[in-house]
Amino acid sequence: MTLRLYDTRAQQLRDFVPLDPENVTMYVCGPTVQSGPHIGHVRAALSFDLLRRWLTHRYGRVTFVRNVTDIDDKVLANATDAEPWWALAYRMEQEFTAAYAGIGILSPTYEPRATASVPQMQELIATLIERGHAYPAPDGSGDVYFDVRSWSEYGSLTNQSIDAMEAAEDADPRGKRNPQDFALWKGAKPDEQADATWQSPWGAGRPGWHIECSAMSKRYLGPEFDIHGGGLDLRFPHHENELAQSTAAGDGFARYWVHNGLVTVGGQKMSKSLGNFTLARDVLAERDPQVVRYALAAAHYRSSLDLSESSWTEAEAALGRIRTFVERAERVLPRTFGWAEATELPEAFATAMDDDLGIPQALGVVHDTVRAGNAALDAGDDDSAASARHEVLAMLDVLGLDRVGMASGGDAQASALDALMQTMITQRAQARADKDWAAADRIRDAIAAAGITLEDSPAGTHWSIDG
Repeated sequence: MTLRLYDTRAQQLRDFVPLDPENVTMYVCGPTVQSGPHIGHVRAALSFDLLRRWLTHRYGRVTFVRNVTDIDDKVLANATDAEPWWALAYRMEQEFTAAYAGIGILSPTYEPRATASVPQMQELIATLIERGHAYPAPDGSGDVYFDVRSWSEYGSLTNQSIDAMEAAEDADPRGKRNPQDFALWKGAKPDEQADATWQSPWGAGRPGWHIECSAMSKRYLGPEFDIHGGGLDLRFPHHENELAQSTAAGDGFARYWVHNGLVTVGGQKMSKSLGNFTLARDVLAERDPQVVRYALAAAHYRSSLDLSESSWTEAEAALGRIRTFVERAERVLPRTFGWAEATELPEAFATAMDDDLGIPQALGVVHDTVRAGNAALDAGDDDSAASARHEVLAMLDVLGLDRVGMASGGDAQASALDALMQTMITQRAQARADKDWAAADRIRDAIAAAGITLEDSPAGTHWSIDG
């Protein structure tokens, strides 16, 4: 089956055909590092991590670029005398990196900072001025604007007419020809940090937000690349402006536009400006990172995800069922089944992933395989059980769910629970050896009351959590 992706610009599913089948190219808008990440930022990064992993499975190589916006109005506004803007940006960048790594998001092929590509931004601005699509403000401010009415395709990403758009609020409007014109270069201001400026043909200043991604994507991927990704909230004005300035400069730019849905709280977008956000570090401090990854991946990437306590509970139970099967299979089956051998993915799993990255359906295949594997173990069908185990682990690898943590849950609490259970199992075994059946039954009943099942076999007694 051909991989199909929903192209936001075309507003339909399209067969994915890369420019180079041996090297898929992706650019994803990364964080503006004025403060630490909330869980919505992590969900966005995870969406493209999952897409990248599937593209790697299908094509073998993916060049994945995710930028860091380390110079911006918000970064400058949050800086203090004790922590300059560049120090704040670096500290917050580290927080994003830690949150991404915490749930197994792969590092980008390249992760450029905006401040390292200012010459390329100036070169792009000069091209736009030369082509008649940008102009320096006549007020001597040093600002440079993109002339939206000079580019007939402006608005094509979001299907808007210029007259219906609100005015761009990224610079003082006094030097603009049209209210919708947006800033490519921002002239230095007396109240801003002196070290947050660069010299340019138009005067000292710094780049506008939108020009940064156009310049960095071209620098690292070339004038045309396969996929541009980002959150749904970036479609306008950020991605609309990127598309306009890059194509007006003569570049092919992105061939597919892919946007992830937002995390919501009570139906409202999670946002720092609204104050309804949950910091990623707080979530990861309280929960198994693999449970967090599962919960954030369980909804389709284009849908809104309304997180609640039940989201984590359901993810923990679902992941627990997978872990219990893998542990049981590895305990029961003989080692002659070759645990490390490669396994083809189930056709239903691949079909789901090829259909616009259908993670919910793909997870359904994982759980169907787990149920079949458990049934095979119950029936003593070792061949079928081993096959199910191989398939489950192959699917987990594609989804980035760590097989290392399958048995223990991967955290200190799980290790402590296992130690406690082994003590109770030993006490029960001793009671049975002493023919103290009442004591043995009391121990088993206490374990069952905690929602834990004991399984006696010739290889010994093992425990698992019901669910």
